Amino acid sequence: MGHLGQNILNYELENGVNMCCDEDCSKNEINTTLIQYAVKDLLTGLGEDINREGIIKTPLRVAKALCDGTRGYSQSAKEIVEGALFPEAGVDNTKVGHAGGVGGLVIVRDLEFYSYCESCMLPFYFKCHVGYVPSGQRVLGLSKLSRVTNVFAKRLQEPQRLADEVCFALHQGIEPAGVAVVLQCTHINIPDTVFDTNHKGLVETLVSSGSGVFENKDADMWGDVFGLLKFRGIDKDKVHVKGSLDQYWCPSLSSKIGEINPIMVTAVSSILKSLGEDPTRKELVGTPSRYVKWLMNFQYCSDIDGKLKLNGSPWSGEVNFDEKEVHSELNLPFWSQCEHHLLPFHGVVHIGYFISKGCHPIEKSLLQSIVLFYGFKLQVQERLTKQIAETISPLIGGNVIVVVEASHTCMVSRGIEKFGSNTATIAVLGRFSIDLAAKTAFLESIPK
Repeated sequence: MGHLGQNILNYELENGVNMCCDEDCSKNEINTTLIQYAVKDLLTGLGEDINREGIIKTPLRVAKALCDGTRGYSQSAKEIVEGALFPEAGVDNTKVGHAGGVGGLVIVRDLEFYSYCESCMLPFYFKCHVGYVPSGQRVLGLSKLSRVTNVFAKRLQEPQRLADEVCFALHQGIEPAGVAVVLQCTHINIPDTVFDTNHKGLVETLVSSGSGVFENKDADMWGDVFGLLKFRGIDKDKVHVKGSLDQYWCPSLSSKIGEINPIMVTAVSSILKSLGEDPTRKELVGTPSRYVKWLMNFQYCSDIDGKLKLNGSPWSGEVNFDEKEVHSELNLPFWSQCEHHLLPFHGVVHIGYFISKGCHPIEKSLLQSIVLFYGFKLQVQERLTKQIAETISPLIGGNVIVVVEASHTCMVSRGIEKFGSNTATIAVLGRFSIDLAAKTAFLESIPK
């Protein structure tokens, strides 16, 4: 568990960093023009036509998303706390114990946030549980625990430092007996190769930070915290010790980086500068190369036959629909990159098609390769669904149904921040467009 040292954050807590992040980017100090030029260089490096209708406004959208996602640099945690401290008495002197504004643990659980990983610039999700032990007969408005956490979430971060900064800011502002912060963090796992069917999509870690009565990781007060978190799958023994996290966290840190387009690397460095960061900072030195490596997974390629060797169709004739059956391949995983915001989305694909009884279905590996081929592009989910269906259709006689279910980080790491939302799209070709019973049966077979 992390604990806090000297007052290393005082200036930043009081004043923030000299940035401003209004939605209208022309009113802030971020040079959005440079970010847009940089994004154009990245798109060009991917082989994209920057004047294509779907991405012509992508540079501006990316600039706004980054502005929104790093607005915490300009915010002051101290200002948030100062206006929300309220008097609250403790236990009456005639009674034994502690509660209220003197010694009674307060914990807010299940606060959900996104932040940007400083090692690869991809968003990571975390659930925050934050508590404190009041002293001085005063308590903090509960919503301010969330707001202070969000100040530090909206910066380039890594989990342990994020937990420490939230803990330190609350301790400085509230002056309690102690503060405890527990973060459950989930990071996208960058695949080494596009057609890695064994790729594990997410990496999870658990970190904590404590001050005052929580500074010792073995303090009895931690028992109260973890006791109130026991139904949330949190195991105290799995909390990473401060300083041991690097080997567990961002997958890009252990990924080999080969030759990288230097123009694209320079473009990412320019983006970091425009956000007010220092690309030469130790933790950020390798970030541009790691981010470019991630993007290159989505390099434009239109030759699916050359990639997958779809030499002709395995289809051997008409289906006798009197002896038909629907074959399903469910939960084929995919990863993609939203072409509107250059943010990842990921999920599963379900495919159904008619075959005659006794006939062999298409190899699952081929269907998975088709899904991955179209996933690893700058995409929108609607197009991805259609492309998969249209590619499979001639292989199985034209009768196919495809359902794509995906979580979009652009839905939660910017703008409306709709945590837990999931998008489903469907493409129906051939017999499935008229055979309601077959379509319904397939949809009902999809796992909940």
